[in-house]
Amino acid sequence: MTDTIVAISTAVGVGAISIIRLSGPDAIKIVNQIFKGKNLEKVPTHTIHYGNIIDGEEIIDEVLVSVMLSPKTFTTENVVEINCHGGIATTNKVLELVLRKGARLAEPGEFTKRAFLNGRIDLIKAESVMDLIESKTDKARKVAIAGISGKISDKIRTLRQNLVDLIANIEVNIDYPEYEDIEVVTKEKIASQVFQMKEFLKKIIRESETGRLLTEGIKTVIVGRPNVGKSSLLNRLLEEDKAIVTDIAGTTRDIVEGNLNFDGVLLHIIDTAGIRTTTDKVEQIGVEKSLNLMQDADLILVVLNAAEPLTVEDENILKKTNPQNTIVLLNKNDLESKIKTSDLSQYRVITTNTLSDEGIEPLKKEIKKLFQLDLLEQSDYTYLNNIRQISLAKDAYQSLLEVENNLSKEVPIDLLEIDLKNCWIALGDIIGENYSEELLDQLFSQFCVGK
Repeated sequence: MTDTIVAISTAVGVGAISIIRLSGPDAIKIVNQIFKGKNLEKVPTHTIHYGNIIDGEEIIDEVLVSVMLSPKTFTTENVVEINCHGGIATTNKVLELVLRKGARLAEPGEFTKRAFLNGRIDLIKAESVMDLIESKTDKARKVAIAGISGKISDKIRTLRQNLVDLIANIEVNIDYPEYEDIEVVTKEKIASQVFQMKEFLKKIIRESETGRLLTEGIKTVIVGRPNVGKSSLLNRLLEEDKAIVTDIAGTTRDIVEGNLNFDGVLLHIIDTAGIRTTTDKVEQIGVEKSLNLMQDADLILVVLNAAEPLTVEDENILKKTNPQNTIVLLNKNDLESKIKTSDLSQYRVITTNTLSDEGIEPLKKEIKKLFQLDLLEQSDYTYLNNIRQISLAKDAYQSLLEVENNLSKEVPIDLLEIDLKNCWIALGDIIGENYSEELLDQLFSQFCVGK
């Protein structure tokens, strides 16, 4: 990281201001060559200076330049931000001049990547930066801020330190049994400490799996036979005519999507093609998509026509669902119901009519109950906030379970260290104490350029 990088940090387009950010050892020197005003190499850190960006004798723009000296910057390197007038032509011209003077165009997320590699932030904080940028609800914003503040990182570090202390005590007892002033580590003491750490980690995982919904939203799929009211349900939830509704079965042949801010949690709602046996090639593709989407959904809404008895196709659809994340909607309740709710006893069932708002509120209450969204209202928003982090936490938890299992089998104490160290490593992977270039490239490639 001996080179100096540059990128446009504001959205491209017409606006009042554009910001061009540089980071690296030559950031100040490079900008100073195209800036007419104060000598930027002699100004104090964290100051803003008025002047012009010039190309030879030509004035390109009237600007304000912020100068921040290492190490008290986001990347811990010298950072310069050029605040110029918004507009594609002006912004690109300033960027072109900076590149011509020796800077390199930054890769996606490279500023944040440098902040991580220079020890300014850990991986949880780095990922929270992107979550903050992409947050679409106030609760998602709060989760991201909690991640950036380091609250969850501190919990992980505390747990790792407890593991280190336990491992160190075990090794001292094994290597220096003759010392009388050391704390004797018995299997009972190990079991007690491991249990406490396991319960602590279990709580973090449980809360994080619910909290993840705040940042990633609930992927919701509406499924059912053709012409049972799926598209009408989507339109009713979104309060707009997003999907075409007709009496003709098979109208929806491809997926139709929309987002709903539901009590601070984003519902990604997908209306799928009606699932039935068909010889229509296009409709067959739509049905296949519907079945695939069900596999990855957080929530499945199965719409049934209550005015008709359960059909073989209805039963086949239900067989492909998991009752744990499925809500069944008996639609068209203005007609005599011909479906026995006793046949759906393993599911959460709502009766509704998509021609009106009736049934929508009970559905929302059922979703709230299913995902325990009430608990999030009183939360401090301190969560692991993505699949990568939660998966590693589960690996760490599994290692502690192995320790408990081996303790019950009278396995020698020195062998317990293997699983304790595996737990310590997995927790380190969460915050980035251990990492690979491949992991970093994959993570930061998801960031926008300029961040």
